[in-house]
Amino acid sequence: MSKQGGLGDHLYIGGFDASGDIGAVNRVGGGPAVLDVTAINKYAMERIGGLRDGGIDYTAFFNPGIGGAHAKLAALPTTDVLMTYVRGATLGGPVACCVAKQLNHDGTRGDDGAFTFAGATQGNGYGLEWCTGLTAGQRIDTTATNGVGVDFGTGPTAFGLQAYLHVFALTGTSVTVKLQESADNGGADVWTDVVGGAFTAAAGVTSQRIETARGQAVERYLRAVTTGTFTSAVFAVAVNRNEVETRF
Repeated sequence: MSKQGGLGDHLYIGGFDASGDIGAVNRVGGGPAVLDVTAINKYAMERIGGLRDGGIDYTAFFNPGIGGAHAKLAALPTTDVLMTYVRGATLGGPVACCVAKQLNHDGTRGDDGAFTFAGATQGNGYGLEWCTGLTAGQRIDTTATNGVGVDFGTGPTAFGLQAYLHVFALTGTSVTVKLQESADNGGADVWTDVVGGAFTAAAGVTSQRIETARGQAVERYLRAVTTGTFTSAVFAVAVNRNEVETRF
């Protein structure tokens, strides 16, 4: 794959597509804290990894209209929000997800007349995860649908997975999004449900995070499948299939 820029990216916040009001994504970061364990008999620093953390920070334009980002972001909820940065909005593309607290919504009016808002988030409980998109940005299903399989390159792995869901709009009673797996994209090995890979049925706008058992085998190919009673469901799914043992 060749080098890429940041054109055509998306930013989702708790089932809300803020992309059209975002001018910049200033930080997509995370990882373990660095703990200083340097002994007095050492001549250089010694460090070990501590608790994982993460966050996604952004600059938003002022859009006070109905459906604009200002009304959504200015609420500053005390509950967690699911932050998702989508690089390029392609099937199988990189996606960063973080369950986080929204810390601020600080406005700045520049002397050139520009009015923007800076927002920062801080991970809560899980840290930031770089995932793979099982939808090309947003997907619109008008009936129960089997999504296209995404190749994770190798498999199976033996350390489970984490998955993230945003439901942006729903017409109907409910939609259930679940993950299915196959060793060969549904060839000789037919698609089967991932154990623990179903999200809770959504009756409206929502966002969710799920994880499977830590020692669970996950096949090479994954896809997102919808069932339920609906005529339109707009959603996005991303998955992090663990290559090594992972705990939260």
